[in-house]
Amino acid sequence: MQGTVDGFGYGLVTPVAAYVMACLGGALGLRCTARAVRNGRSFRPGRLLLGASAIGSGIWSMHFIAMMGFRVEETSIGYDRATTFASLAVGIVMVGIGIFVVGHRGATTMSLVTGGTITGLGVASMHYLGMAGMRLQGRLEYDTATVALSVVIAVVAATAALWAAVAVRGFLASLGASLVMGLAVSGMHYTGMAAVGVHVHEAVEGAVAGDPPAALLAPLLVGPAVFLLLAGVVVMLDPLRGAGEPDGQAHTDGRAGRPRAQARHPGAGGERRPAVRAGSRTFRRDPDRGWSD
Repeated sequence: MQGTVDGFGYGLVTPVAAYVMACLGGALGLRCTARAVRNGRSFRPGRLLLGASAIGSGIWSMHFIAMMGFRVEETSIGYDRATTFASLAVGIVMVGIGIFVVGHRGATTMSLVTGGTITGLGVASMHYLGMAGMRLQGRLEYDTATVALSVVIAVVAATAALWAAVAVRGFLASLGASLVMGLAVSGMHYTGMAAVGVHVHEAVEGAVAGDPPAALLAPLLVGPAVFLLLAGVVVMLDPLRGAGEPDGQAHTDGRAGRPRAQARHPGAGGERRPAVRAGSRTFRRDPDRGWSD
């Protein structure tokens, strides 16, 4: 028997809350990625790791908050805890690989395409592995074309978000990138859910194996929310903010975020003068006084 599927059991509450969580994780993660790319090698691995964890936690929370509104009228739904949390690990690892590609190679076309593809596939993998953790008296069926469309949406939107984060500067650009990342995750999720059909086993009775949705609500909301809050504090207290160089002002040559050499002019303070070493003495040339030691 074909089950009656409802993906909005709580109306707009779960879609809106899920989108906000995805945007929050995306904003923190993309901010860390942008700083890693633009500001040389300083704290780069730590920033990229924090960014991957923030995005992974955001998309994982988004998925299961949205799934709280998923209903099948003919059967109850449970979740296998091990598979559910395995989807978190897969999401963080794959998103981390994509972010590290961009973080170490810079904002080149190849790195953005590669990193965006891996990040988008990480979002899709997390989603469908999380769906595999569902337990109900029936089986899930998918429309192949709609599933493929959901993966394409995730890859394209994730690539666009990474590009906006590392290639465009300013607060509005960062905000736009996080909104695009939230759109990538939410669009992929609900497109993927549109591909789902449920065939219910009529003759099977009894309780559904696995934890009910309410049993996972606390760790889904409290755990990732606390982590994202702490990540936000770390981003706000980033040493870069106190280093005399505002975020987004560093000039890079596009290759792994290496600072671009800047010309120094006499009288500008901190100018670099040519030096010649003779024996134990070093002579420097001053534009006004000539060579002196």
